[in-house]
Amino acid sequence: MSEPSYQDGGDEHRTQRLPVVGPPEPPGPGLNASSSSYRPVPAADEPAGGRAGRFWSSRRVPAALLALVVLGASGLFLYDVAAVRADHPAMEWRHTLADGLAERTLDDVWVLTGAGIAAALGLWLLLLALTPGLRSLLTMSRRHRGVHAALDRTAAALVLRDRAVEVSGVQSVRVKSGRRKATVRAVSHFRGLDEVHADLDTALTTAVGELGLAKPPKLNIHVRRAPRKG
Repeated sequence: MSEPSYQDGGDEHRTQRLPVVGPPEPPGPGLNASSSSYRPVPAADEPAGGRAGRFWSSRRVPAALLALVVLGASGLFLYDVAAVRADHPAMEWRHTLADGLAERTLDDVWVLTGAGIAAALGLWLLLLALTPGLRSLLTMSRRHRGVHAALDRTAAALVLRDRAVEVSGVQSVRVKSGRRKATVRAVSHFRGLDEVHADLDTALTTAVGELGLAKPPKLNIHVRRAPRKG
């Protein structure tokens, strides 16, 4: 059979096999055409994205409570002052408060108690304002600009636990991950404890490095023998 042809105004157009168009091959670092767009991956110790600081908590609950207290107190005082300006008697609590402050001395128990509570609340608010909070988040190193990531401590503990149970001789593992230290308590049912401890140290050191944390926690590994049944 001959190839089908189509006549259109005297010009003959024959069907042709079109070339297959596929995805372009990824350019390598040595190609001149892609040298301008090639971005090498920074090394682990290269702070390409800048300093990896901690995440700051928004402190919504303390801020909301403080705002409500200030709003309520200021509204109450404003209402009472406006009532007095309008030739109405002041509220009873203002008379009681004024008389109490006039009669009590500075070394009175109630005055000292109120001052201590106010000072404690002020120190608590200063502590919240000067500390970042969010202690459950472990800041990850910044490999790229504009990317600021963190890993939950529970997730980090699960990763370390999964790596620990893969070590030969480990029966069960409990991992408690903190911001500066990760405590690993393993139970071994065979092999020597020193061998299991060495293998755990190697495996978990590698796992901590692969987490990509800005400040990797120090490992504190404890291995004990499983209790005998009966």
